[in-house]
Amino acid sequence: MNMAIAGLFAGMALAFAGYFGGFGAFLLVAALGALGFVVGRFLDGDLDAGDLFRRRDDRRG
Repeated sequence: MNMAIAGLFAGMALAFAGYFGGFGAFLLVAALGALGFVVGRFLDGDLDAGDLFRRRDDRRG
């Protein structure tokens, strides 16, 4: 599945949540979608857990 189709599905899910559940449901679906995206990137190996928890001034360099 390419990213355009995935974006289409995400947009449709947010639209349904906003229409039927109101703004609170829209925010909940958006937050859980973002969390799912981060977990998916981590499981694919594209994201390192240390990147999320490293301090800003502690840079490799």
